[in-house]
Amino acid sequence: MDLNTITEVVRRPPDRPGPDWQEGDAWLAGGTFLFSTEQPDLRRLIDLTSLGWDPLVPGDAGLEIGATCTVRDLYAFEPPRDWTAGPLLATACEAFLSSFKVWNAATVGGNICLSLPAGPMITLTVALEAGYELWAPDGSTRVVDALDFVTGNNRNILGPGELLRRIRIPASALRKRTVHRRFTLTRLGRSTVFLVGTQTPGTDDLLLTVTAGTTRPVRIAFDSVPDARTLQHGIDVIPADVWFADPNGTPDHRRHLTKHFTEEIRRELVAGGPA
Repeated sequence: MDLNTITEVVRRPPDRPGPDWQEGDAWLAGGTFLFSTEQPDLRRLIDLTSLGWDPLVPGDAGLEIGATCTVRDLYAFEPPRDWTAGPLLATACEAFLSSFKVWNAATVGGNICLSLPAGPMITLTVALEAGYELWAPDGSTRVVDALDFVTGNNRNILGPGELLRRIRIPASALRKRTVHRRFTLTRLGRSTVFLVGTQTPGTDDLLLTVTAGTTRPVRIAFDSVPDARTLQHGIDVIPADVWFADPNGTPDHRRHLTKHFTEEIRRELVAGGPA
């Protein structure tokens, strides 16, 4: 879509963009959302892709993902064999409601900052206990837990002119066992619920991440895999106003699916199912 309110595109911003941020600006990475709908309040786009941020940097500490890393690049990444949770990277990419053309442009950071309930990069990074590095226009930096970033449907904690620079997934989370469940109304549809359970090697703990069915991510931690009743209670205490409603499902439907699939996750972990 043509954005007829845009009067300037900054193709080569400074290495640390932000000091000249002004009302009516927007960060441009993949642009798959920006160019999909009217943006009447925007006047200037600042292109982040020219900054050359490394898309993926694996290391002993874990995986660093540049905010401008494309979905295509993340999907093609081959994680080290000892990263047991590595297949979840591809699983999250496959949860996008998009074509390969969108994969070639859409970015990990863009999906996170759009902050929709069904954002699969949000599911991935919350489930794997990531931290987000945020840059403010005044030059300051802060790191926040992925869980705390999204606050509601299309809402997050970013201040005016603040941007997501990188995502850091710790090696400890990448070495966990994972079990996931995802439900859609159609085979290639948007997620109605997307749930991930992780377990630390050598323990019987459980970290359950609930997304897509809720307006913001929810994590529920257990020191050991609970019995069915305790797990169901953990879902029951999620506040009623956190469950999401849209054409893909009512809050009651999403709560029902979440309780059903979390029990499957619990049983699979107890039985020593797929890593």
